[in-house]
Amino acid sequence: MFGKKTQKEVYDKENLRPVIRASICTGEQVAGFKNIHTGKFTEIMLIRNTKDRMEFMQKYDISEEEISKEW
Repeated sequence: MFGKKTQKEVYDKENLRPVIRASICTGEQVAGFKNIHTGKFTEIMLIRNTKDRMEFMQKYDISEEEISKEW
């Protein structure tokens, strides 16, 4: 009857940018954040389908334009 509300997480928008890393060989995708100064990538969750991608974007309040994909 009462839906579970999604808690919005906060990330440092000044120093981090949302990224989806994809493997060329296996096609595995991982969502996370990349530090724009050091290039260090922090994994947050595995992306298996569109539902997982949308969940990541909703959880961190990210729009489609903000997220980039790296191979």
